[in-house]
Amino acid sequence: MRERIPVVVQHGARGRRAVARVLWTAAEAVVTLGVVLLLLVVHQLWWTNRQARADAEHEVRALRKTWQEPQEPERTRGRGGDRDSGSGDGPDGGAGSGGRTSQGRTAPAGPRWDQAYAVIRIPRIGLVAPVAQGIGKRGVLDKGYVGHYPRTAQPGEAGNFALAGHRNTHGEPFRYIDRLRRGDVIGIETRDAVYTYTVDRTLARTSPRDSGVIAPVPRSGVKPGAGYTAAGSYVTLTTCTPEFTSRYRLVVWGRLADVRVR
Repeated sequence: MRERIPVVVQHGARGRRAVARVLWTAAEAVVTLGVVLLLLVVHQLWWTNRQARADAEHEVRALRKTWQEPQEPERTRGRGGDRDSGSGDGPDGGAGSGGRTSQGRTAPAGPRWDQAYAVIRIPRIGLVAPVAQGIGKRGVLDKGYVGHYPRTAQPGEAGNFALAGHRNTHGEPFRYIDRLRRGDVIGIETRDAVYTYTVDRTLARTSPRDSGVIAPVPRSGVKPGAGYTAAGSYVTLTTCTPEFTSRYRLVVWGRLADVRVR
């Protein structure tokens, strides 16, 4: 009688191979996800800045070139209204527009929506950027521009010339406004004049809904005592804080110090 040889099935080895395949697949997925996340970070922190800064620099050059050309007859244009007034870098709401300069002259009609019409220059932080009408992300802020709050004063007008800008990504023009100190210069160039404001006060942190900071007489409705009580010609810079968040708003205020007509 023949002796039967038992067959040993290596279930253990087969199971180990299956587990190894699962672990390898999971590792590949994790690595792939990590690469995708890294590319997204690079896109947000590097590429958007590079692209927006290049576009903003081109727009500044184009504006200054246009200002050297003969001016076309003024057409009737709206002051922007309320369209797309929400922003991740400024307080909600708005304020009444001025309409007269600090010298009492009637101000010209406002720029078209999303139109770049001025240049902001802050030597302390090395900033030179176009200023456009409105504070919409797609049409203004994500281009690396500084946005002008609708229904606030224009440069040189009595009231509050209120601006918003990104602090991180998309050119981040307002990244370093926390470094501004009293007496620092904020220059605003337009076709007709150069307006010089000097930094006067700062508000390190307030609510995104603190619309009082961009009122004609800017005064915080959240932080008692922050702001002004008398009419004047002001400039307000607003951006998100802390960096890489939009939880609060950082505010810098300045007063009009000089006007040089071109």
